[in-house]
Amino acid sequence: MPTPDELEAKLWAGIRSEMTVMLGTESDHAPARPMTAIVDGDEDRGPLWFFTSQDSELMRAGGGPATAMYVAKGHDLFARIEGVLREDTDPAMIDRLWNPFVAAWYDGKDDPDIALMRMDLDSAEIWENASSLIAGIKSLFGRKPQQDYKDKVAQVPLE
Repeated sequence: MPTPDELEAKLWAGIRSEMTVMLGTESDHAPARPMTAIVDGDEDRGPLWFFTSQDSELMRAGGGPATAMYVAKGHDLFARIEGVLREDTDPAMIDRLWNPFVAAWYDGKDDPDIALMRMDLDSAEIWENASSLIAGIKSLFGRKPQQDYKDKVAQVPLE
């Protein structure tokens, strides 16, 4: 059974490599959408950074409480990350976080359409997927699925 620290390490490794989360705010103006999440350097526990356009729903919502949902490509890890989203206007951060994936969406680092959002993190709930062939066989013999899941979830403060 993984420890909360091990689950958290898997979460950060997954976000670094896959870079995709569903991001939304509590505002009705910015429902969850797939976004590229950038982790700056070796800074686990955030913040998460997102490039978007000036006229995006995220910008129109004006930031505020936000949720990022992560699903690993292999569906072996899931997470809900809570925090506060706000615009960051520091050109040095745009320069620092610039990469080929971001460049594909804009006409250079000075494109007036660029908006950089910063999500300062509060907490995460992380689940390791306990569904497997073995768990399925166990359920055939009367073992409750809850027993396989109870030690595969962690509440992690990220502040």
